[in-house]
Amino acid sequence: MTFAATRAIDFRSDTVTRPDETMRRAMASAEVGDNVYGADPTVRALEERAAALLGMPAALWTPTGTMANLIALVLHLGRGDRFLAPRDAHVLANELGSAAWLAGGMPEALEHDAGPGRPTPSALSSAIGSRSVPYYALRTTLLCLENTHNAAGGAVTPPHEHARLLSTAKQAGLTVHLDGARIWNAAVALGLPPAALTVGVDSVSACFSKGLGAPAGSVLAGSEDFVERARRTRAMLGGGMRQVGVLAAAALVGLDQMGDLEQDHRKARRLASGLAEFGWEITEPQTNIVLADVADVNVTLDTLAAAEVHALPMAGKVRFVLHRDLSDDDIDEALLRIESRLNGGNQ
Repeated sequence: MTFAATRAIDFRSDTVTRPDETMRRAMASAEVGDNVYGADPTVRALEERAAALLGMPAALWTPTGTMANLIALVLHLGRGDRFLAPRDAHVLANELGSAAWLAGGMPEALEHDAGPGRPTPSALSSAIGSRSVPYYALRTTLLCLENTHNAAGGAVTPPHEHARLLSTAKQAGLTVHLDGARIWNAAVALGLPPAALTVGVDSVSACFSKGLGAPAGSVLAGSEDFVERARRTRAMLGGGMRQVGVLAAAALVGLDQMGDLEQDHRKARRLASGLAEFGWEITEPQTNIVLADVADVNVTLDTLAAAEVHALPMAGKVRFVLHRDLSDDDIDEALLRIESRLNGGNQ
């Protein structure tokens, strides 16, 4: 079987989605203003709604999730301060070292000893160490959590584990930032409001351009004072954009459709089941990400690409991300193509 003229099936990320017709209409009719001057009413509406959903007093729109996280780290860290994050967290592995380069922090990874993407409070306490250290030793001042944890296969941290980690961090005097790029997925998977997953944090970022399907944009939420300082830092990083109500309008539609994320989770389970039937070692998905542990990641990715099935490497595995632009038929077709390749292309 040849796939030379076959439509690609794209599992690389939920960022590849395109705005649907409802979003496009909302974008076309969005009321806009100069957001640098705080005069874009659609952006203000999005920020207020996102802050309420995340259980925070205020929120700031940012062009990207990486910028949102970087702003948080710039504000939370002093030069040379150490910060802790679960191993393979996005702030450690996928943001080009900006936490060290621009925020001036020294990162240290926490092992996932409580389950995928989750350290135990005892591991966190051990990593924090004593609060009485010599003046020349590293000061640990920040904990960065991630929910869902991308590289752990979209793993969810439930509220009771989040609470124990927050308690440990706060008792040691740490500030806590939550990278909630896919917090909407975590909330839907748990059947809880997003605010139930942010209790006690000092700041939280969340993305609109992943599963929610908006073309761009994230939000950084925290106290009113934090958000005002974040606004200045956003400008320093070049994130002051003008009539971005057209993008905020799409994000508002995405929030209206948040419950649809359950369909992506269901499709992830469908794909995982099919891949497991081929003998692949699959991490059971909690949300919309499927990780496959294969003998050779590069060879597997080349094999998939030859079948016009696109995926990416992640934490030494092959990552498939389900999203709104993939149907059940797409999943079945992808499995047929993969099976054909595994059988030497003779089907």
